[in-house]
Amino acid sequence: MTTLINIYSTLRAPSAPDFPHELVGHRALSDPDLTTHLNGFAGYVQSRGDGQMTQTRYHVLLHILRVRHQFSIHVEDHDFEAMAQWVWRANGVCFTPEGAVRDPDGLVLVGPGGENDPEAQVPYPPDTVDRKARMESVLMESGIRTPTTLPPVIGASEVDLQTASEVAQRALGLFLPSLKAESLDLNQPIPTEKLQTQFPLGFEALTPMERSFIFSDPPSQQDIVNFAWRYEAQAVLQWALALSELPWPTQNCDVAKATRNILNNNNAAFIQSAALRPTEEILDALDLHYRLHWAVREAHQQELSPPAQLEPGVISERHHALNWLVRFENADWDDVDTPT
Repeated sequence: MTTLINIYSTLRAPSAPDFPHELVGHRALSDPDLTTHLNGFAGYVQSRGDGQMTQTRYHVLLHILRVRHQFSIHVEDHDFEAMAQWVWRANGVCFTPEGAVRDPDGLVLVGPGGENDPEAQVPYPPDTVDRKARMESVLMESGIRTPTTLPPVIGASEVDLQTASEVAQRALGLFLPSLKAESLDLNQPIPTEKLQTQFPLGFEALTPMERSFIFSDPPSQQDIVNFAWRYEAQAVLQWALALSELPWPTQNCDVAKATRNILNNNNAAFIQSAALRPTEEILDALDLHYRLHWAVREAHQQELSPPAQLEPGVISERHHALNWLVRFENADWDDVDTPT
């Protein structure tokens, strides 16, 4: 018997299917129709059964958010085992005609009625599982415990990092609203025209929210506070560009050093010659701060002090910048989310 199966791979460049099959269609994330389809797919998964979020359903939804390729194939029943081996390598999940999301071995992750097989596993690339274990070990050494059910973050074979030039431009642009917020907090406001004249490249890189703040007269006190905190996100971008280190998040960044780095690189050559740290280092930082963010949010909900003297504001801003670096949900800077 031949079955039509849709396979959803999170890998940036999965190998071609190497088992007996008939390829009906293939599309990558560069096809806007796939994004629309995935949004509908996520809605379908969320609506199954009673619609309540479970651990398995959450992991399936995270997988869908990371999908980069969809393969539609016809496969004979006797070739399912060979197909499963390739789906594992492609870090994929399957959708079968009766409306079930299945793991590579065919076990039900989310059935049409919301049911699932307790043995079913959402696949993750090996480096993500290793990274999660290493970061959990680091946290335990600091006396910070996080649930083992928190998933791994995106892996090296899945991620499409912002380019070095994009990060350099973002660093120049991000500096301006932070600088203005600092000047307003000190009651020494810097005129917008002066910022535009002295930092033309940064001005070109402003996001809509940053531009609105820069031109506000006067901005709200809350906006001043929010943009002053952006120095912590700036510190991450400078770290990613190997301009500085990223210490344990128990205190605010060195604003004076961050400012000097921008002043010393306020030119086109900085953007053209920028280079990022190795992908693995950026993903390690993301995984660590993802779990740290969970820890401080949990402490807040329990009305407890942050563990290990962590500074929640620093962690939140770092998580924002790191999620932008890995193009989390393909969101623009102003719209980056930091769920835990």
